[in-house]
Order: sequence, then C-alpha cells, then structure tokens
Amino acid sequence: MAETDQSKPFIIGVAGGTGSGKTTVSRQIQQMIGKEHIVYLQHDSYYRDRSHLSTEERTQRNYDHPDSLDTDLLVEQLRQLCVGQPIRVPIYNFATHTRMAETEYMEPAHIVLVEGILIFSEPTLRELFDMRIFVDTDADLRFIRRMLRDMNERGRSLDSIVSQYQATVRPMHMEFVEPSKRYADIIVPEGGQNRVAMEMIASRLSAILAQA
Repeated sequence: MAETDQSKPFIIGVAGGTGSGKTTVSRQIQQMIGKEHIVYLQHDSYYRDRSHLSTEERTQRNYDHPDSLDTDLLVEQLRQLCVGQPIRVPIYNFATHTRMAETEYMEPAHIVLVEGILIFSEPTLRELFDMRIFVDTDADLRFIRRMLRDMNERGRSLDSIVSQYQATVRPMHMEFVEPSKRYADIIVPEGGQNRVAMEMIASRLSAILAQA
C-alpha cells in the first residue's frame, strides 16, 4: 500500500473475477465507513459506446478484454478528483451495449473506491491506487452469480450467457484477471463473507479519515 498523502483522496481498488463479490465488498466498505465519505466508481461504467454497430455486431464484441473499456477516461477523472474537481461519470446500458446521454455528477470525497474486473491489469490505473483489494472466489460460484445477474438484471438468455462465458469471459479471466492478483495488497477469500478481512479494511480506512 502506498503512503498516505493527506492532500489527495485515498484511492482504493477492488478487483476480482466476474461474480467474485466485488460489489458486495464495495458496498460493505461504504456501509462501514459511511457513503458520505466515499466516491464509488465502477469500471463497468466506462465501457466504450457501441451505438455505431448493429445489434448483432454488438453482441459479438469481446467485453472482457481491457480494450473494451475507456480506461483513459477513468484515469483522467480520478486525477480530477485528486485535485478537488467534480466529475461526470458515464452511464452504460448493458442491455443495448451503449452509453446513455445522461451522466452522473460526483463531487470529490476523502476516499475514492474503484471496482472492476480489470483494474489491476492496467498499469496507469493500477498505480493510482493507495490500497489494492482482490476478491478471490471459486470459479463455479462466480459463474452461477454471473448467470443469475445477467438473466435477472440484464435480460440475457442462458444460452447467450454460457456462450459468452466460454468464448471470452473465462479466457480473458485466465489471461488478464487472474495474473493481476499479484498486484493486490490484500486478497479477500469469500468476499464480503470474510468478516475479519472486512473489519481490517474498515479499521484502516477509519484511520485514514481520522487524519483527513
């Protein structure tokens, strides 16, 4: 973990494979520390707009490769937060693979929490994190969680979920996500179920806030 610089926000990265429990860990951190102290950013918000492609072409894209995300924009906005400037975060429509016209306005805060599958595989982004957390969960459980999420929240069919998992999700996990675990300061088995790890993280962040 990097040394604390009280002149800038403390930036946390929460990574892990699809369905690993990153969002659960991120939400628990917010609850334990207080949402009013945290800017919460999801790398998924920064997927590149595919509105110029046909519906069929959009569904055939590889959304699990780092190139599918506009990481440069995320890095730029993190740097804006670091100098006390507000940002406008993109809003992505997963059903249509397009960005919405609207954006979400966010003010700076003492802590910035960034969640995403690929955030540790990008060197420029990775170097901005003061704390790197990797949520480590068994592959079968991750697949079940992804399947339920994509069916219930994103309107995907079971066939399309399985096809995408075999074609891109698993290969990209092995190529990019799993190797990025070595950059983690903290590895959390079982995600939000790991109370000891969550309490240690909360204690560290509470100390950061006390110094702010």
